[in-house]
Amino acid sequence: MSEKVLITGGAGFIGANLALALSTRPGIDVVVIDDFSSGDWRNLRDIDCELRAADCGDPALLEEIAEGVYATIFHQAAITDTTVLDQRRMIETNTNAFADILEAASHSGTRVIYASSAGVYGNSPAPNRIGEGECPENVYGFSKLAMDRVARRWHECSEAPIIGLRYFNVYGPGEYHKNEKCGNKTASMILQLYEQIRSGKRPRLFKYGEQMRDFIYIRDVVDANLAAMEAPRSGICNVGTGQARTFNDIVRLLAEQLGCHPEIEYFDNPYAFYQTHTEADTSETSELLGWRARWSLEEGIADYVRYLEQGERGPVGGSAS
Repeated sequence: MSEKVLITGGAGFIGANLALALSTRPGIDVVVIDDFSSGDWRNLRDIDCELRAADCGDPALLEEIAEGVYATIFHQAAITDTTVLDQRRMIETNTNAFADILEAASHSGTRVIYASSAGVYGNSPAPNRIGEGECPENVYGFSKLAMDRVARRWHECSEAPIIGLRYFNVYGPGEYHKNEKCGNKTASMILQLYEQIRSGKRPRLFKYGEQMRDFIYIRDVVDANLAAMEAPRSGICNVGTGQARTFNDIVRLLAEQLGCHPEIEYFDNPYAFYQTHTEADTSETSELLGWRARWSLEEGIADYVRYLEQGERGPVGGSAS
């Protein structure tokens, strides 16, 4: 008999890649929940899973969780647009819904693996370490920090592990729908810059492109989630490469793949809360998950551009390297 695995937000970027990877595992039946506020049905077109259109707070869903229907819950659903300033909406959608899922899971002893974010670190000095510099600059980052705090409160009384994964800057196949549904605001800068260069436009960066981020390929993010299925205890982990790179690096690597030499247009940064340097300390991640990123930025961009140039738009899952 197959064991059921629940993915909330499973029609989104990370959720759909995770659904693809899990659906190919023998003995696993994937159930996807999505309200389609930012997810897209096309991400699930080639994935054999059970799909329901619902909110995370759906009473029938919470009852199923409490009754132990699911062996593992991957909670990916959230508002991911960091420019959303509606504080109540952000907390209700991200934090409150997560608390409801944890409460339901506590009744059944179900493992919960959830998406946190490097946004919790704000502009604290890098490298970013769990338990240090957790000072978000916007309500999105705060909503994720609040989720981590809720999770810690449940750690002691939960029979099964609760694992938080603080994603750094994720990019890769499966995010293309964000161009249409979210006005490109939540797509990775790698996809945005690819589109600009591919269409013959000058790539646009905040002055002067030397801001640094820890860019992590989607295949690695999926593998981190799968590793969390075997984690022996609760905890919070950074999911990044541990190496920060500049946005100028991104343009250079994309140009190499596309065989061109674009001139960059630099402009003023309008966001006071913008993170200028993120870099994951992954020591705790290695200890708890036995996981390290396998894809360098060069390898990830090359793989991603190959998919985009072939007209591929859907998810790819994990590993494959």
